[in-house]
Amino acid sequence: MKESGAEKVNIGPRRRLSPWRVLSAILIVGGLVYGTTLGWSERRETESAAVHKPWFAAYVDVTSTPAYAFEQLGSTTTPAVVLSFIVSSASDACMPTWGTHYTLDEAAASLDLDRRIARLQQQEGRIAVSFGGALNSELALGCTDPDKLFAAYESVIERYTIDTVDLDIENQALKDIEASKRRADVIARLQEHYRSKDKNLAVWLTLPVTPQGLTPEGTDIVAQMLSSGVDLAGVNLMTMDYGASRAEGQTMLEASERALIETHRQLGVLYKQARINLNEGSLWRKIGATPMVGQNDVVEEVFTLEDAKAFNLFARDRGIGRMSMWSANRDIPCGENYVDVKVVSDSCSGVKASKFSFAQALSDGFDGDLAQSANILTTEDPESNTYVVDDPERSPYQIWQGTGAYPKGVKVVWHGNVYEAKWWTKNDLPDNPVLQSWETPWQLIGPVLSGEKPIQQATLPSGTYPKWSGEVVYEGGDRVLFEGMPFQAKWWNQGESPAASAANSDSSPWIPLTQSQIMDILKEFDETTEE
Repeated sequence: MKESGAEKVNIGPRRRLSPWRVLSAILIVGGLVYGTTLGWSERRETESAAVHKPWFAAYVDVTSTPAYAFEQLGSTTTPAVVLSFIVSSASDACMPTWGTHYTLDEAAASLDLDRRIARLQQQEGRIAVSFGGALNSELALGCTDPDKLFAAYESVIERYTIDTVDLDIENQALKDIEASKRRADVIARLQEHYRSKDKNLAVWLTLPVTPQGLTPEGTDIVAQMLSSGVDLAGVNLMTMDYGASRAEGQTMLEASERALIETHRQLGVLYKQARINLNEGSLWRKIGATPMVGQNDVVEEVFTLEDAKAFNLFARDRGIGRMSMWSANRDIPCGENYVDVKVVSDSCSGVKASKFSFAQALSDGFDGDLAQSANILTTEDPESNTYVVDDPERSPYQIWQGTGAYPKGVKVVWHGNVYEAKWWTKNDLPDNPVLQSWETPWQLIGPVLSGEKPIQQATLPSGTYPKWSGEVVYEGGDRVLFEGMPFQAKWWNQGESPAASAANSDSSPWIPLTQSQIMDILKEFDETTEE
């Protein structure tokens, strides 16, 4: 760290001021102070007015080869970047390094990093710094001394004069409970330290996500941060590399959209558990998204330019607070000498898309100021104990009832939202505040839209088929009514409830009739009646 000293200046002989001059000076200085204070106040009000303007910043892998000239982004429409990754030194867990390869001083000398950052800032570009990542050790993992950990984070913040940090928590860092608490406590101290100096520090958590939302380890990380008193700017979701969590036939776009919806629900539960009331819009502003552009690490997963455009529209419609991408290094097509585009490259996307095209697609509408967003402080929304009263005349599907039984695939309306049953269910509240999606049989589809009318669902008249009985022997093809819903036997059975068909449809001898089958039955019934 370079030290700076004040230069001595010869100011010549001192002159005494008359009382009138002193008074005049006081009045002038007072006016200047008032004007400066007023200007600062107006600036803060302006910042407050723009506080919810979403921003875009691509990640830049600082140590990737070939080196990425992020300083040249200052001349583009997407000049903000998230520089990654600060991790522990291989020899000293409390020493911050860029990817274990360079200390902060070594990065300045070997990568000319400080000058390049300054050049970007000259062109009104902004930076945030990301700590952690998938490959190396996030500082809190190995640096067990809270004071040294505090100093390590602070040295990076001060070196690059940043007001936004990104904590990318993956792999072992997700599982280490002691490191999680240590990290959260120190980050809370850092925020308090800077606020005592009339500065703000925005803290984003970047976490892996599935189409079912944050993993249990991820929700634990968020809960620990809130418990320690960290004012989270938000949770940034790595909408990428879904693997087995992506359902068969589910596209990357659909999986990413579902990941945001489920995480929004989870954040609502987490903030309620922390006794912080946030409304739907405030929760959406606490969400960020970072897709991996082009070819993902999972061979079958490719996030196309068309996906990026559609995902941008979805995210803007929901009002999320941040959009990023992994990474700016990769926002260029692979050259003709790159043999297999299915092998992920650090320096190209693996798909046919021109340079900067992913950044342009994802950043559309995310034109907020990264630096200005650091002034956002979480404020509670007014408590509301009222729920939307569901009106059968304006609900597209039946309104959920505790006495009803709902097979897999049935949609209901509850408190102004549409839910779909993932398996057979009864007496399970659709909006039960559970953290993990597998804890509830209901999947939130979205709100009831203005102007919607009931969608007629075909039902069979009472007595069309006999009620199921555990004492009756059924042959394959037999049909029964169970909880008012029609089922057909797949093979001989006795005493096996149709309710179990949703839990394991392959092993159950029963399968529910579809709406189209019910419509065919009703049509046959009508034709028979006419004859």
